Amino acid sequence: MKALQYRTVGAAPEVVTVPDPEPGPGQVLLKVTAAGVCHSDIAVMSWPAEQLPFPLPLTLGHEGAGTVAALGDGVTGFAEGDAVAVYGPWGCGSCWMCAQGKENYCLRAAELGIHPPGLGAPGAIAEYMIVDSPRHLVPLGALDPVKTVPLTDAGLTPYHALKRSLPKLVPGSTAVVIGTGGLGHVAVQLLRAMTAARVVALDVTEEKLALARAVGAHEALLSDASAAASVRELTGGRGAEVVLDFVGAPPTTAAAGAMAAVEGDVTIVGLGGGTLPVGFGALPYEVSVTSPYWGTRAELVEVLDLARAGAVDVHVETYGLDEAPEAYERLHAGRIEGRAVILPHG
Repeated sequence: MKALQYRTVGAAPEVVTVPDPEPGPGQVLLKVTAAGVCHSDIAVMSWPAEQLPFPLPLTLGHEGAGTVAALGDGVTGFAEGDAVAVYGPWGCGSCWMCAQGKENYCLRAAELGIHPPGLGAPGAIAEYMIVDSPRHLVPLGALDPVKTVPLTDAGLTPYHALKRSLPKLVPGSTAVVIGTGGLGHVAVQLLRAMTAARVVALDVTEEKLALARAVGAHEALLSDASAAASVRELTGGRGAEVVLDFVGAPPTTAAAGAMAAVEGDVTIVGLGGGTLPVGFGALPYEVSVTSPYWGTRAELVEVLDLARAGAVDVHVETYGLDEAPEAYERLHAGRIEGRAVILPHG
């Protein structure tokens, strides 16, 4: 079968032919219908060899949807032909966090060598993929896999990030979304669907800001040196109760702290290498700073239910498998609006 692989440190990903996978006991073979392209893949491909926690070559793609092609011995609950989405942050299934459904925070994944698909295990940008357990599959039903596959990360991650802040997003509050690309433009929609907050979007181009307005942002401002002051002006000096930073670069994390309100939440989601000092006087009183990772399987079910209700509409650009390297080039250059989705069979 064909697959997109990251084969050599520092090199661009390439389409190669690899052996067809076969499911072992407890595993599921998927015929991939759609796979998302994510900035975190680019971050991983920028790491030096000593920083990579897994060997190469690696089949990319941690956002996957497909139909069940074959079941390994002992697998129940699914049948061949079922349309499913893949829950990506795989864990051991039995540690303290996994027992709570929080496989994204599995305490033994590193020890046991468990990696998400596309981030250590063979991923979804291929004609077929192996899913290690049926518990990592969520039925799609009538949802369009092409529009839905980004929700497994670009929907789940912002949903998890903002869910903890819901008590602060009351009428009269302000939520800021920094970076309105794949995750950020979904975050705007989630905020509009789930809260009464005023939503302010920040990005570096007018094209990205136009997308933010189109999906529901009340305000859309350029993310520049004056962004924090602009947010404070919009809020009468109070600042934003919640700031979601989907860039995570040093300028954006600094701006996030500068625009946060007293008792506000700053959530750094992006992998841009920025940090935010915490200490008396460094931030307004009682500001909480967190850096979450992905979300739970139950939260993915909730996100898909929001999609079924029409509350989330991911903007996608589609590419064939042979065009996947071009999709990564366009993403790296900032030329993707919304999410790039690879269609391995079409």
